[in-house]
This record gives sequence, structure tokens and C-alpha cells, in this order.
Amino acid sequence: MVRRLSVNPDPRRWLACRRRRPDAAFRLICFPHSGGSSGEYVRWGDFTPDMEVWAVQLPGRGARLDEPNLTRMDALVDALLAEVTFAPPFALFGHSKGALVAYEVARGLRDRRRVGPSLLVASAYRPPPRGRRLQRVSQLSDEDLLAAVEQTYGTLPAEIRAEPELVALMVPPLRADFEVLETYTHVAGEPLDCPILVAAGADDEVKPAELDEWRLATRAAFELATFPGGHFYLRDQRDALLQRIADALRRHAGAR
Repeated sequence: MVRRLSVNPDPRRWLACRRRRPDAAFRLICFPHSGGSSGEYVRWGDFTPDMEVWAVQLPGRGARLDEPNLTRMDALVDALLAEVTFAPPFALFGHSKGALVAYEVARGLRDRRRVGPSLLVASAYRPPPRGRRLQRVSQLSDEDLLAAVEQTYGTLPAEIRAEPELVALMVPPLRADFEVLETYTHVAGEPLDCPILVAAGADDEVKPAELDEWRLATRAAFELATFPGGHFYLRDQRDALLQRIADALRRHAGAR
């Protein structure tokens, strides 16, 4: 029997799940990109019969809109681990900024002598301590912040740009997420014990030689998978990515 994910005190606070699969072999815990929310990732549960997909809900967005955004990595990780107990077997997935958060959560679990993930999946992000080479944008005006984001990641959908209310909701968490990245300092430590799968779009600015340095973050197995597309390759390559994750879990979960 697979043990359930334990969340205290309210499962709607930190984690969202669209489709429960109590008999699934694994759970996939997804950490969104900068400005992202759980909504994009919980839909993955419709396409993963072997995995139960949970998505992290950060303060300041979605059902937690009235809560203040977190702007420091250590505060984010401490708050999440204080309330969430991850029962094995599970994998951590993070895209872009979410990859760095997932990595620090894996380290936080280890440092607290708690059971860690069977697999860490880092998507479209340079390995720590490299990080993404970002200009400091968190203190810009709303319009300049959006312009900087669009210059790096592509134009926002026209329907969002045309609705001031949507923009007003989007900017605060986006600003907070970039502040997390801008103030993050990597603290050197022992490599993780879990395997790492790094995934990226072939046309993203992050090059394979840089991504290969993620292997230094683990003493276990390392894989690098590239897919057609740019920074948000995972939207068009969802099925291929999820299959690669499932395959990696089947290969490595029993080795820990």
C-alpha cells in the first residue's frame, strides 16, 4: 500500500491535486516557475496513470492570494517543510525558478534527516551556484518588470495584457519570485543522494554543457534530456517529458 502524502494542517494550503491516484506507484511534486501557479501542473495528473501529481501552491496566488508573498529562499523552504510531510515514494519536479526551489527542498529534507525524493527533476535552469543570469528586475516598476520578463521569456498572452485586473494579480507574485532568485546565495554542501534528471528545451538559452554541471549536485545517477522547443518546451512536450520522468523513476526508485 502506498502511503499518502501528509499535509498539516490544511492540504489546500501548500499542495493541490486535481486527480487522486491512491494506488499510483509514485507521487510527483511540482514547483512552478517564476510567477507561475499550481494550475498549470495539476493538469498533468490527467495524463499520468502511474503517478499522482501534486503542485505546490505558494503564498500570494491562487487560493492563497490573501497571504503575503515570500521573497527569500530560506523562508520559503522552511515554511513549506514545517507544514508538509512527504511520504515516499515521491519525486520533486521544478521548472525554471521551481527547479532551484525543488533542489533546496531536497537539501532541506536531507538536512532535517527526513526521507528525500526518489528523483529530483530540474527543468530549464542552470545548476547552482550558477543560477540563471538575470538582471535585477524585482524593484522595477510594474511595466518595466513585465517588459523585462517578456524580453527574456517571450510575450505574454494578449488576453492577459488586455486585462489590467489580471496584470495586477500577476505582478506581485512575479516580483516576489524574482526577488527570491536575486537574493539567493548557494551554500556549498554535500551532494544529494537522489538521482537527478535534468530536462530542457533544445532552443533555450541554457546550453547542455552548463546543464551537465548538475551532475555535481548528486552522488547518485545523473541524466540529461533535451526536448524540442525553448524555455517553456514542457507545454508542447508534456507527454514526452512525463514519460521520461516515469521511466527514470522506474529505473532509479528501487536503487535508493
